[in-house]
Amino acid sequence: MPLSEDEQRILSEIEANLYETDPALARDIADTTVYTVASRHLKWGIFGLIAGLGMLIGGLWVSMIVLSFVGFLAMLLSAMAVESSLRKMGKASWEQLMQTMRADGMRDYFGDRSQRVRDRFRRDDEK
Repeated sequence: MPLSEDEQRILSEIEANLYETDPALARDIADTTVYTVASRHLKWGIFGLIAGLGMLIGGLWVSMIVLSFVGFLAMLLSAMAVESSLRKMGKASWEQLMQTMRADGMRDYFGDRSQRVRDRFRRDDEK
C-alpha cells in the first residue's frame, strides 16, 4: 500500500531532520542493510566453525576432552549462526553476493596471481 502525499512529506521531513542533526547516524543507517549484517554474521560463523574444528582436533590430539567439547559447542553454535544468516540473506541476495565475489574479489585476486605466475615462467624461459 503506497504512502499518501501527506505521509511522504512527513517522512521526507523526518529524513531531512535526521541528516541535519546526526549525519553520521544517517549515513550508517543508509549503508547498513539486512544483507550486510547477515553477511557479516555469516563470515563470523564460518570463522567460528573453523576455530571450533581446530579446538576439537587439538583437544583430541592432546587428550583434553573438555577442550574438544568446547570446540564441538563452538562448531554447533557457529553452524546455527551460519544457517540463520543464510536464511536471512535468502536465495536472491546469496546469488548477488556470490556474483559480486566472482566479479570483483576472487577474479581480481586469482587473476593477478595467475598473471604473476605466467610472467615468472616467461622470465624463466627467456633466460
